[in-house]
Amino acid sequence: MLGLKLETDPRWVNIVEKNIEEILTDHAYCEQKAATNAISVLISFPYHTDVVDEMLKIAKEELTHFEMVHQKIKDRGLKLGFERKDEYVGELYKFMRKGHNQKIVFIDRMLFSALIEARSCERFKLLSEQINDEDLKLFYNELMISEAGHYTLFIGFARKYGSEVEDVDARWQQWLNYEAELLKNYGKKETIHG
Repeated sequence: MLGLKLETDPRWVNIVEKNIEEILTDHAYCEQKAATNAISVLISFPYHTDVVDEMLKIAKEELTHFEMVHQKIKDRGLKLGFERKDEYVGELYKFMRKGHNQKIVFIDRMLFSALIEARSCERFKLLSEQINDEDLKLFYNELMISEAGHYTLFIGFARKYGSEVEDVDARWQQWLNYEAELLKNYGKKETIHG
């Protein structure tokens, strides 16, 4: 369903398990950034009422997820660390077309967002299946379902409002190819995208 061209090496879970505090802290900030992205989208593209409505829902949901992850951190007697730079997202951001007409910019913003949600969903699925911590298995299974819904929403908006401008599915394939090359450098850290 996600269409990702390169799967995460399952050994990534072994890296994660060695530092649960790090993965949870990184995950918390991923949720915060996802909320920020949703707010930024509704500010940048206010003329699509349905996009604004859905971005408001996503922003609230992502902040709830931040709260849930923070609770997992506290339940384990750990502390939320400082925000880490997400190099993977930074590299994806470079692929977005900027300085074009608003419709092109909108398409790429939706596909950028969809791809981050798709990769997060794939990583959460891996955690839900392979991590040795039963509590986190259930937790990541629940979040995986949510991420899949967000992925579908973003790519749906790209198709809905971008199809008159270009072949959105062809552009999505370009994103997937770019991300597959990019991912070869990741999966080696105890972070959601690292």
